Amino acid sequence: MPAHLTTRPEYSLLVDRYDTWMFDCDGVLWHGDRLIEGAVEVLEILRKRGKRILFVTNNASKSRKSYKTKFDNLGVEANVDEIYGSAYASAVYISSVMKLPKDKKVYVIGMTGIEEELREEGVSFIGGTDPADCTLEPFSLSSFSLDPDVQAVLCGLDLSVNYTKLSKAFQYLSRNPGCQFLVTNEDSTFPSADGLLPGAGSISAPLRFALEKDPISIGKPAKTMLDCIQAKVKFDPERTIMVGDRLNTDILFGQAGGLATLLVLTGITSKQDITGPNASPIVPDYVTQSIGDLRVVGGQ
Repeated sequence: MPAHLTTRPEYSLLVDRYDTWMFDCDGVLWHGDRLIEGAVEVLEILRKRGKRILFVTNNASKSRKSYKTKFDNLGVEANVDEIYGSAYASAVYISSVMKLPKDKKVYVIGMTGIEEELREEGVSFIGGTDPADCTLEPFSLSSFSLDPDVQAVLCGLDLSVNYTKLSKAFQYLSRNPGCQFLVTNEDSTFPSADGLLPGAGSISAPLRFALEKDPISIGKPAKTMLDCIQAKVKFDPERTIMVGDRLNTDILFGQAGGLATLLVLTGITSKQDITGPNASPIVPDYVTQSIGDLRVVGGQ
């Protein structure tokens, strides 16, 4: 059973126990463009106590630099090197793990965040926000020219996904020998300011069905994301805690990496998901209603 935190001594003990705090963002710190009450104050308290803060998000619609702008606009202190998104992790995976040759390309189903991170890593790509692919015109296989240099398809959240993009991705994955099927993450949904919407996992689902093949997932809960962070930041897993709103990504990610886990109930997961006869087998170490609850540690 997880420890349900409610008292000031319990929160104080939690803060004292961990030196590195990893936060999911959507559903933990904000909903869309609305901050969750107390989030900024809690981050300030942790920084004043010398804690290392990292932001670990599966949101691939923005690059780290673009995400920094969102932090700034919401009044949340953050440095670019504290932000780890699945778009960044995917670009690092392609350049450093796959070691994609410079003369090869990635076909992208996704938004500018993926493109910016691939560009930063020196990875060539096609698709994505290219107007030729962002069309509702019928896709014609007879007029499609297969690019033999495409050696990976990377699929993330794409608010302009269409049949042309799915068809091109399918052609590369089924016809180019050795072409890798990658997804930034497998989140089925994500919390917007006004409710749940289909996530990146839903965007890649048609390809999985058509190919009868599962992709390599880069973001949480995959260990690839943690490897990306550990390559840049030194931390003791036993003194590190992952704070998230989703059991099958955030909490599972923390557990897979040997980290402590704190579940907040301001996002995807509800109290019913962790209690009762149909409770999830994924059990966090700690539970609190909102990240804002930790303000009591600072006397607020």
